[in-house]
Amino acid sequence: MPNLKEVRNRITSVGSTMQITSAMKMVSAAKLKRAQDAITQMRPYAEKLQEILQNVSSSLDTSENAYARTGAAKNILVVVISSNRGLAGGFNANVIKKTWNLIKEDYKGQNVSVITIGKKANDAFKRSDNAVHGTDLPHNLNEVFDNLTYNTVAPIAEKIMDAFVGRQFDKVVLVYNQFKNAAVQVVQAEQFLPVVATAGQGSGSATDYIFEPSKEFIVSDLIPRSLKTQFYKALLDSHASEHGARMTAMHKATDNAKEMLRNLKISYNKARQTAITTEILEIVAGAEALNG
Repeated sequence: MPNLKEVRNRITSVGSTMQITSAMKMVSAAKLKRAQDAITQMRPYAEKLQEILQNVSSSLDTSENAYARTGAAKNILVVVISSNRGLAGGFNANVIKKTWNLIKEDYKGQNVSVITIGKKANDAFKRSDNAVHGTDLPHNLNEVFDNLTYNTVAPIAEKIMDAFVGRQFDKVVLVYNQFKNAAVQVVQAEQFLPVVATAGQGSGSATDYIFEPSKEFIVSDLIPRSLKTQFYKALLDSHASEHGARMTAMHKATDNAKEMLRNLKISYNKARQTAITTEILEIVAGAEALNG
């Protein structure tokens, strides 16, 4: 039977932990509402812009579109989007695991470089051979989520796009958690570059576009803007997923703490009853010995 003092200390400790997890759950729920509103408002616009981008790309020659490319990809850049903090269940672990699978299986034998956004991904890859060091590519991106706006994200996407146009990389892939709801986040490995044109079948690819003012303007303005929007959408998805995952994890942790607290109180009562019974038996035995 456990010591009464030990059980009391454990009850106090579990109670304090339950207060912390409950508070973190409420904070994540408040932040999730704002993040969810941002991604749900952004997603229809981004998806429609992506559809237009693919249709326009199908009507342009590869020589006219610097963001389209054919042939096998030898140099691949993987952009991993995680969070700066933990206590979010499998949110970060799933993204990191997906990235390692891409490196070791899907892109085996190819030259794979990794750029991380978020402290957890940075800690996982900063000492690996795939980490990007000392280049003109963006780095130290852990503070992006402190002020997540299009204006702060666009320069990052622009540097990655410039590296692709300069043929430093043949393919760019975004790995992030796509937000479905507070309890469900789906890990995505989404091709960012080159731009994939629509297939030869379907009504979208048959669209005959009249370019105004010119094709050159479309390539130099609309396509880069669309790509930056896609990059921003991925970060918004990951941001909302983080708060959803943390809220769910803290909810489960709070429930587990409540159950543990209930079991500890039962153990404490049993130990207390045992101690009282033992004392009574000792008193009775002592009294009988004196009378005898």
